[in-house]
Amino acid sequence: MNSSPNGMPAMRDMSTTDFAAWGVPDVAFVKRVMVDDSEGWSIHAADGTQMGLAPTRDVAFAAIRQHDLEPVSVH
Repeated sequence: MNSSPNGMPAMRDMSTTDFAAWGVPDVAFVKRVMVDDSEGWSIHAADGTQMGLAPTRDVAFAAIRQHDLEPVSVH
């Protein structure tokens, strides 16, 4: 695995397992999904496990924060 200038593994080379073990158990990511021809927002743990679905991005971020996690977007 390649390292970044600070000696940490380069994120683009990290597996899902590496990313989850990297110290981000307090992060959840949100990505836009289509459900029955409607937009929704899927909430995932750092390891990729889906934890929930919200009707809007704002609701997804609020739900994540209510569970003491830090939300991040996936594009």
